[in-house]
Amino acid sequence: MKAIVQDVYGSAEMLQLRDIPKPAPGDGEVLIRVRAAGVDQGVWHLMTGLPYLVRLFGFGLKRPKVPVRGREVAGVVEAVGAGVTRFQPGDEVFGTCEGSFADFVCAREKLVARKPVNLTFEEAAAAPISAVTALQAVRDGGQVTAGQKVLVIGAGGGVGSFAVQLAKAFGAEVAGVCSTGKMDLVRSLGADHVIDYTSDDFASAGVLYDVILDIAGNRPLSVSRKALTPQGTLVIIGGEGGGKLTGGFERSIGAPLVSLFSGQKFKGLVSTENYRDLEALTTLLEAGSVKPAIDKVYALADAPAAVAYLREGKVRGKVVVSI
Repeated sequence: MKAIVQDVYGSAEMLQLRDIPKPAPGDGEVLIRVRAAGVDQGVWHLMTGLPYLVRLFGFGLKRPKVPVRGREVAGVVEAVGAGVTRFQPGDEVFGTCEGSFADFVCAREKLVARKPVNLTFEEAAAAPISAVTALQAVRDGGQVTAGQKVLVIGAGGGVGSFAVQLAKAFGAEVAGVCSTGKMDLVRSLGADHVIDYTSDDFASAGVLYDVILDIAGNRPLSVSRKALTPQGTLVIIGGEGGGKLTGGFERSIGAPLVSLFSGQKFKGLVSTENYRDLEALTTLLEAGSVKPAIDKVYALADAPAAVAYLREGKVRGKVVVSI
């Protein structure tokens, strides 16, 4: 089968299209014929091995433990391993795995759910990591309720585009912060207000928010908290732009400590992958409350270009690889 493989950590130039053996499902796994694979920031981190903290999480100290890139998947179940009870061959599914930039991939049953019937495979592949992260940020981290004011920083990206829609689905008044080129997208997602960070400073605008979702940002807590109500909640999702050791994740790690000395709450979100949240998202996706925003679709052979495009920071929503 064809797959996008790398032998050593490095840039997108390290990724190669190769023929490798077709995997076989183990106990509790399903073999998926991949139809589409999402491209999220985690792909870049696992490709480069940066920050070094990633390597300590078991992904390989000197080289990638799993050589095939890609983690978000949508496709058709080809075969099931022993103990699998929720799926059978022919089922259309979406979820997370290791190595989705390939013709076939094995995924743990507990990380896969039935594909929303109204989505294409490309749309479904955009959701498993980005939308689950957004759901956990809105529902669990921010505990958003109807009538609240919510600010989404990074509203035009993969997680942010889902967070705007989910916060609206939870009944909030939503403002989205993004670059000039993404403003139209964020408006189309249902944001009540759109703030262009290249020309406007939300922290000094005088508007206070009950919940701020800061996605892969690098602003000091002292800046964001100026826009929070006295009892508001700031949720930090991911981190970019830091050093090679922690890569900005130190903001998430240190945020809860600040809460000890303030009425405001600061949380660092580490999303957890599970099929129950995929099923919760399916309900919203099939109802039309949430819809994946896809910028570009690449062929499998062009997956390295898809990853490179993601890192340029210009992606409006999600990038997907079609297989």
